[in-house]
This record gives sequence, structure tokens and C-alpha cells, in this order.
Amino acid sequence: MLKRLLYAALLAIAIIVAVVVWNTLRLTSRQIAVQPLAPLALARDAVAARLAGALTFRTISDAASGDINAGEFVRMQAYLEQAFPRLHATLKREMIGHSMLFTWQGSDPQARPVMWLAHQDVVPVAPGTEANWQQPPFDGVVKDGFVWGRGAWDDKGSLVAQMEAVETLLASGYQPRATLYLGFGADEEVGGRRGAVEIARLLKSRGVQLDYVLDEGMLVTEGIMAGVSKPVALIGVAEKGYASVNLEVTTAPGHSSMPPQKTAIGMMSAALTELERQQMPAQLSGVARDAFDIIAPEMQGMNRVALSNLWLFGPVVKKQLEQAAGTNAVLRTTTALTVVHAGNKDNVLPGRADAVVNFRIRPGDSIGGVMDHVRQTVNNDAVHAHLDAGASEPSPVSPIDSPQYALINRTIREVFSDAVVAPGIVIGATDARHYKDVSDHVYRFSPVRAGPEDLPRFHGTNERIGINNYLEAVRFYVQLARNGK
Repeated sequence: MLKRLLYAALLAIAIIVAVVVWNTLRLTSRQIAVQPLAPLALARDAVAARLAGALTFRTISDAASGDINAGEFVRMQAYLEQAFPRLHATLKREMIGHSMLFTWQGSDPQARPVMWLAHQDVVPVAPGTEANWQQPPFDGVVKDGFVWGRGAWDDKGSLVAQMEAVETLLASGYQPRATLYLGFGADEEVGGRRGAVEIARLLKSRGVQLDYVLDEGMLVTEGIMAGVSKPVALIGVAEKGYASVNLEVTTAPGHSSMPPQKTAIGMMSAALTELERQQMPAQLSGVARDAFDIIAPEMQGMNRVALSNLWLFGPVVKKQLEQAAGTNAVLRTTTALTVVHAGNKDNVLPGRADAVVNFRIRPGDSIGGVMDHVRQTVNNDAVHAHLDAGASEPSPVSPIDSPQYALINRTIREVFSDAVVAPGIVIGATDARHYKDVSDHVYRFSPVRAGPEDLPRFHGTNERIGINNYLEAVRFYVQLARNGK
């Protein structure tokens, strides 16, 4: 009997090993095969200088009125008009506040129009960090093979590259078959309510339905994904939702010499501890599963084995991914304790404690689900929770089996020929989420190469883009337009 059980166990192990080996070996690359692109002649120094010029304007957006730096937006728009004369002479420009909508009329009125997005505004430089910049953040310096300055990545790099591409196409006599819209918001960094929201509303009022929308988003990462030696270019097919939940505890204030068993600070601390400890569940499914299925054949070693056999190694892979902040954010709705207020004197028990918990909501979850989770986890009627203004649900997930996704995929492969392309989820917020009513195909990709040392530059110190990479970005938009024929 014992021998039979041993033989059965060995047979089961052999079968599992055989299945694992078979699944690992049978996977072949799912990357699109493309022909090498013919060289695109660009005047390197002039192209870099035009981007650098746009970085000298302090187009910092404000949430209150949108007019605090109005003069900077006006001056930058005048600069762009001078820098790209063909574009401004050929395309129709409409102003929506400080935001711009350009229309390049296509030759085929029956073809569904397409739209490229970027934004003019930038985030401020953190006070006290100015001296840490290798080049002043608003000087637009070209040096050591880089264009330096606030907005070089986010997002004037994309905006000026799109204009550069259109100017180049116009100079060659090109006209798109489908009408091309360029939507350049002026308040993306503070929510896009006066820019992208109004542009999308205007298009919807005109009955415009877009074939696809492409906005900033995910990058061409280098040396960031473990087990993949090639660059990985992720196309954002969705972005997470946003919800800040205000927590409030009110009790009778008193003297610190006679504290009750439960204080406002104590109850708030317990609530926050539980919310941080009991996070919403991580799920290796949906877009994350699609991404790993596509990337698995490009991996080496045990990474390839594990991702090729998630039926067996799924729990281990999920646990490992939860350990890193970046991959954990892809798998779940994240919980971040961001604001706490309580007390103003060392010998007085405060009668009130307030906190804000920020959730970035994974597609598949919802604002309602977040609020239920908060109430059930806190489980204290003395702690009141209410949703802050500005919450938004996760975006719809755009399909990866569509011609629109394939168009972007192919263009990336043609320009970044060494890159592995896969879908991904944008964990921040972009203007793209406001266009869901005018297109079912909304994608997010920035043609920017980034390694581990570059990621802190995003909204941080020493923002820059390599000149060679910036030329790739221009070529990407030129090729995307041409591929759309």
C-alpha cells in the first residue's frame, strides 16, 4: 500500500513537471514582427532647441481659478506658433480657456477621426530643492545629450514632439486620411476639469466619435522588469480610479490628566492602523494577467517558468509582486494614509481628530466598494467616513485585440525595435479618462525611455529627456500618423 502511494506521488510529480516544462517551452513570442523603418531625417540640434524653448515658460496650473499663471500660457502659445508655422497655418486652432484644440482635416470624411493628447501645464518645483537641479528647472538647457527642465517628460515632451511630427509631415506634403485632433489641456496636473473635460464635452456636442485616443501614460522601461533583458514598452489600456475618504472622530475635549478609555486620537489611530493592515485584495487577473501572459515568453530562467505556469505558481508570483510598491499598485486598490490632524496643546485632549485616506482604485473595483471596505474595516460608529469631492471611478479597459491597439503596438515596435510591447494599467491619473464618452479605444503611452535612475525625476528633481530619445518620440508620432492610412 505504501509503495502504491509512493508511486502515485512520484507519478503526480512527474506529470506536474512535464506540464510545467511543456508550458514553458511551447510559449512563443507574441511580439509583432515588423520591417525596419527607413531613416527619418531630423535636424537634431534644432529639434532639441525647440523643445528646450517650450520649457522656459512656467506654465504651472492652479486648481482654484486657472488664471494664476495665465500670462505664461499665453507666451508659450505664442512661442509655439512661431516655432511651428506650418502647423498653425494649416490646422484649425480653437481655444477652450487656456487649453487648445487643433483640427487637421483628413482627406476621407467617412474615416473616423483620431486624437492625440498632451498637456501644457507642469507641476511646481518643490520649495527648497531648486539648488539640487543640475540645470535650472525653467532655463530649458540642452547639455550632455539631454534637454533639461520641468516638463521635459511631463508633458511638454509629448506635446512638442506631436507638433514637431505634424510640422514634419506637413513639410513632406502629407495629409492624413482620417482627421487628426490635437488636444492640449492646460490643467491636467490639477484634474483637467477646465481643459480635457471641456474639450471632450465640445467634441461630444458635435457628434464626434473618435477611432482612438492616445495620451501620455506608460513608458519604455529599461532594466526595471526583472527577468527581461529587453526594454519593455507598456501601453496603458486603463487607469485607476481615485477616491479620498475623510475620516472624522468627535468626542468631548478634556484635560490630559484624566484621559478616558477611548480618545479621539486613539480611535482614529486604530482606524488608520486597520485600514493600512487590511488592504483590499490583490488580484492577478485582468490587465495584469494579460501583461504577464504576453511578457512571459520574453523572460529567462525561473521567471519564465513561473509566469508560464500561473496555474501552479500564481499564489507565489502574486505574493512576490505584492512586496514591491510598483507591482503591488497594479494588482490591487491601494490604501495610502495621507493627512492627519488632531490636537494643538500637549496637556489638552482634543475633541476632534481628522484624517484623509487616499485610494487608487483598480479596474474591477469601485468607489462604492471602497466605502464599504472602509466602514467594515474601521468597524467603529464613532469614526465617520465620507467621500471627498473629486472622486472618479476606474476608467473602462480598452481592448487589446482591436485594430487600434495593434496600430499603436506596431508603431512602437517599428520605432523602438528592441522593445517588448504589452498592455498595462496607469496607476496615476491622466486627461485620457475624460474621453470615455467619445471613444471606446483610449490608450496611454509616452514614447520616453526610462531606467531605474530616471523614475525619481518624474515630478521630481532634474527632469530631463535624452535628445536621441526625444528624436525617437518625434519619429513615433510621425510613424503613427503614417500607419493610420
